[in-house]
Amino acid sequence: MENKAITNKSGAILKPRILKGIVVSDKMKDTTVIKVDRFEKNAKYQKYIKISKKYKAHDVGNTKKVGETIEIIECRPISRDKHFKVVA
Repeated sequence: MENKAITNKSGAILKPRILKGIVVSDKMKDTTVIKVDRFEKNAKYQKYIKISKKYKAHDVGNTKKVGETIEIIECRPISRDKHFKVVA
C-alpha cells in the first residue's frame, strides 16, 4: 500500500491516524465496523477507564470477518461517516 503524504491548507504534512481494533460487524457492502478500545485516566480518582468507540472502515470485497483484529488508517471521506480504510 502506498503511504501518501497528506497536507493541510498551509502546506504542512499531516500524519494519518492508524488505529487497531476488533471487527464487530461486516454486514454492509464494502464496509466493516471496528471497535477501538483505549484507556484514559480519570482526573479526580486517578483510575484508568476503558473507553471504546466504533469506526466504519472501507473494506473492498468484505475480506474481514467478525472477531478479527485489524488496523485501519485515516483517509479522505468515502461517505458521510466512513473515513478510514482497512490496512491489515
